[in-house]
Amino acid sequence: MDINEFRVRGKEMIDFIADYYENLDNMSPGSKVQPGYLYKLMPHEAPEDPESFEEIKSDIETKIMPGITHWQSGNFFGWYPSNNSFPSVLGDMVSFMFNTVGFSWICSPAATELETVVMDWLGKLIGLDKRFMAIKEDGTEGEGGGVIQGTASEAHIVAMIAAKEMKLEYLKMHGESDESICTSGYKLVAYFSDQTHSSGQKACNIIGCQARTIESDEQYRLTKEALQAAIKQDVEAGLLPFFVCATFGTTNTAAIDDISGIAEVAEAEKLWFHVDAAYAGASLVCPEFRPLARGIERADSFNFNPHKWMLTNFDCSALWVANAKYLVQSLSIHREYLPRVKNSTEFVKDYRDWQLPLGRRFRALKLWFVMRMYGASGIRAHIREHVRQAKWLEEQLVADGRFEIMAPVVFGLVVFRIKPGVFDASTSSLDDIVNSANAELVKCINSDGRVFLVGTKLRGVDVLRPAIGSSHGTSENTTRLLQVIQECSEIVIARFS
Repeated sequence: MDINEFRVRGKEMIDFIADYYENLDNMSPGSKVQPGYLYKLMPHEAPEDPESFEEIKSDIETKIMPGITHWQSGNFFGWYPSNNSFPSVLGDMVSFMFNTVGFSWICSPAATELETVVMDWLGKLIGLDKRFMAIKEDGTEGEGGGVIQGTASEAHIVAMIAAKEMKLEYLKMHGESDESICTSGYKLVAYFSDQTHSSGQKACNIIGCQARTIESDEQYRLTKEALQAAIKQDVEAGLLPFFVCATFGTTNTAAIDDISGIAEVAEAEKLWFHVDAAYAGASLVCPEFRPLARGIERADSFNFNPHKWMLTNFDCSALWVANAKYLVQSLSIHREYLPRVKNSTEFVKDYRDWQLPLGRRFRALKLWFVMRMYGASGIRAHIREHVRQAKWLEEQLVADGRFEIMAPVVFGLVVFRIKPGVFDASTSSLDDIVNSANAELVKCINSDGRVFLVGTKLRGVDVLRPAIGSSHGTSENTTRLLQVIQECSEIVIARFS
């Protein structure tokens, strides 16, 4: 393909993408294919000779499209949203045009400096404390700063590596020998609630420390008191607490941990305090949600995903640290072919020292496009509209009389189930019937094909958890969701009664 054909085909592909979005609501959001379907449709070897753009485009429509779960559909309510927007797509197009590999400042100064600037923009937009900013108000370098990771899972690992570095440095300062420190890795303990995302356990597996899971309270929160009790027990057993994660918007219920209380414990016990706000962190662009996050100003690291609920396509996970020292110490490796700029200023950051891989894409561009083309007001309107729709859905489910809300509706997540009172109360196995009926309701809804959602379990109880947040969703989509829930519930209740 030469540049002239690229001009033609590129415009065709833009039209193809625009047509896709224009017709997205007319497609079933969930894929109906069976495992292995594509292997049967594809040649089993790469083509020897070039194939045409028309052939490839035809295969996208006939072979790839049937196997796509349409996350961008307004009728997609599964997991948490995977936001996208046209400004974000345009930003990524420019990034692909440059195709920089920005592991250090010298690779492309604009790639590094735009990320520094944009992450400070974003931090201020969500109300982060000034200690997380890369550039102070007087224009000099701060101790902290932000960096774009691929996912919140990567952010979790990076934060834990920095935490380990901080703990080992503390041990050395207090007289521990190198020999004892070398064997302390297996004694290090990180703390999570039973609602923390699986990335916490994965991070522990990777760095080789113990994970302590603490039972959440009746509101599915990690509390100060439970954390204190767990730490006391582990210290008495000769273990070394070093890291704790609080969640602002858990996966199951969007619960908010006792952030202020956990901060107190972390300070007292010299733990690295990480706040995972992968989903709900986007809500902090709206000042009315910030009181819910009191205590994050005392964290060592904070993370949220603009690619979930802030109009920026995957992948874009924003991580801030209050002090980058431990991050850089633990992840920095020098090679002669990786030169550093001498006499560097605050704008010269080698972001390879802030992440796991060496190479990195120019992801700041799409975030820059989004923040400029929507503005703070547009992003706030986006968040508030989804919260409004979630509150409306909650009200309608309660008014219906057959459902109960299983967790407070704070953001765009509504957790509910068909309530036990709908079924025969005299049945000895009522709990099993209710669970089976709600699990069946998820299957019925997704088989219907008009909307897509997922269920989960809360301490053994089956529930449904539609997440409202599609960039392309409207009130009509949420109304359709309610209609499908009600119609499928009627079928399921009749089946289990």
